[in-house]
Amino acid sequence: MKILTTFPLFILCLLVACSQPDENKHQQQQSVAIESNDECHLCGMLIANFSGPKAELYRQGITEKESNKIHKFCSTRDMFSFYLDPENKRNVTSIYVHDMSKSPWDEPNDSYFIDAKTAWFVAGSDKTGAMGPTLASFAKQQDAQQFAQQFGGQVLAFEQVDLAVLME
Repeated sequence: MKILTTFPLFILCLLVACSQPDENKHQQQQSVAIESNDECHLCGMLIANFSGPKAELYRQGITEKESNKIHKFCSTRDMFSFYLDPENKRNVTSIYVHDMSKSPWDEPNDSYFIDAKTAWFVAGSDKTGAMGPTLASFAKQQDAQQFAQQFGGQVLAFEQVDLAVLME
């Protein structure tokens, strides 16, 4: 009888112990500074040589080392081009972009990376990034709307950005 009452407690402790590494892995997936020699994961260009918002993402990997490898992009447009590929989209775990309401366009500040999935984007503005048109990224919709009023473009939520938006 004693075994029947302690077995569920043992299983509960085992489940809690097994869940901790996943939580720690998620905590490790944070944005990092863009270094002067970092290359864009999509196009290979030196990221620091260009103005406009940058992006970083993590993909689910087979090993822990692969899961903790960050992929950096010279522009939000390049990040979306990579992310929107169905093979990549299903494996992405975290995405970060610069909050351009707090960061100068010519030299984005890496202290202001935000979660891209909750960010607002302005597509089609007069501002350009690494390879021409890019999507300005903002933490608040109001900041994105003010940017669009000043520089043109359309305000979009993360889920609204698709290949058609990138082709415009």
